[in-house]
Amino acid sequence: MKVQFCSLASGSSGNCHFISNGEEHLLVDAGLSGKKIQSKLQEIGFEPNKLTGIFISHEHNDHICGAGILSRRFDIPIYANEATWQAMESKLGSIKQENIKIFKTETTLHVGNLQITPYSISHDAADPVGFVLKNKTVKISIATDLGHINQGILDKIGDSHLVVLESNHDEDMLKAGNYPYYLKRRILSDHGHLSNEAAGNAIVDLMKMNVKNILLAHLSKENNFPELAIMTVKSILDSHKINIGKDISIDLAHRDKASHLYAFEG
Repeated sequence: MKVQFCSLASGSSGNCHFISNGEEHLLVDAGLSGKKIQSKLQEIGFEPNKLTGIFISHEHNDHICGAGILSRRFDIPIYANEATWQAMESKLGSIKQENIKIFKTETTLHVGNLQITPYSISHDAADPVGFVLKNKTVKISIATDLGHINQGILDKIGDSHLVVLESNHDEDMLKAGNYPYYLKRRILSDHGHLSNEAAGNAIVDLMKMNVKNILLAHLSKENNFPELAIMTVKSILDSHKINIGKDISIDLAHRDKASHLYAFEG
């Protein structure tokens, strides 16, 4: 069975990822307008009325703004933990009671043959999570919107066929930029966002845990740019004699267009 994954959008203007095993079809976050998400799904050859569920990582608007309208339009369940539901419910609009699905962080649940494990991350939200998604032998992990990455998270996302990993900002650009001091402190804190350098160091660790594909995600528009993210990561990997393209594949999730459509047999 082929498992497909595509990042439809990633960044502060909206986050939305698509995963399908051919039978179950999920969104992880829905932070664009419903219309834009529908259009992006159709661009990759998928009809939105076939969606099986929407999983929400946390309640910030760039992760939820299209969830309510998609749920109402196509009768789709929305999955989130209890604290996230409480924080976002008023923003979503009316959702059918049967489409309100509450999961427990760190507890695996199933949607058909897809196995989803939400794991706790450090971010300034009610109860934010990353996700590990499995279908038989295929494992895809999402690790974005986290202020730091620790060994516990590495252990959860290791052995993944693909890791969507935050590479939000260049620290020097952020410190020298125009953001107010409180916002710089928030981004740089353990409850903020992962830097390019932190992403590079995490990839070195993930290489030792059999990860071969990385999708750098949630790049800041103001404090980063794609070439810099790749260059910083490459420099760190080079220092550990890790060759991009030979030892590991590094690609980008974009803010305004879909990523490469990955397909894994499993």
